[in-house]
Amino acid sequence: MANAEKVAAVTELTERFKDSSGAVLTEYRGLTVAQLAELRRSLGDNATFAVVKNTLTKIAVTDAGLSDQLASMLVGPSAIAFVDGDVVEAAKGLRDFARANPLLVIKGGVLDGRAITPAEIISLADLEPRDVLLAKLAGAMKASLAGAAATFNALPVQMAQLADALRAKLEAAEAPAAEAPAAEAPAAEAPAAEAPAAEAEAEAEAAADEA
Repeated sequence: MANAEKVAAVTELTERFKDSSGAVLTEYRGLTVAQLAELRRSLGDNATFAVVKNTLTKIAVTDAGLSDQLASMLVGPSAIAFVDGDVVEAAKGLRDFARANPLLVIKGGVLDGRAITPAEIISLADLEPRDVLLAKLAGAMKASLAGAAATFNALPVQMAQLADALRAKLEAAEAPAAEAPAAEAPAAEAPAAEAPAAEAEAEAEAAADEA
């Protein structure tokens, strides 16, 4: 490969690493051309699968700032799945193909700049597709919003009930205490009846006659 072609290849790989949401490094030793074509078809629009030269790819990952994450994996016959679509679907395609064709070895990769192990890639493949997860998220958000709306609708009624109860309590506390009935004045004592003066004079006269 001429030097200009190498520079162009490195530039293209560097751009692919920068533009892709993720990349999975594999070893394809022993796979036929037909099997590699089948793998590309299984990835569909979610990833592109490219056989690469390790020397050029090491330069590209360094230029892309991914040397620490990927350089150590670039040994043996290497091919890279550059993820352009749904990461979960791309991981499923690689996992399923590797199960049916054990000669494809998933060595690891990078996702959003972070190194990921083969086990993490398999875990990604076990997740539900993006559209299913989005549908579930939308359903959960809809249910939460419906619950919040019901709560907000109930608030005016509850506030009115609380205000009525508070008003009744305040009115009861401010009501004047019942006044005790006024005590009845004691009846005035009747003055002792005085003996009429005429009777006293009559008794005096009777006593004088007897004398």
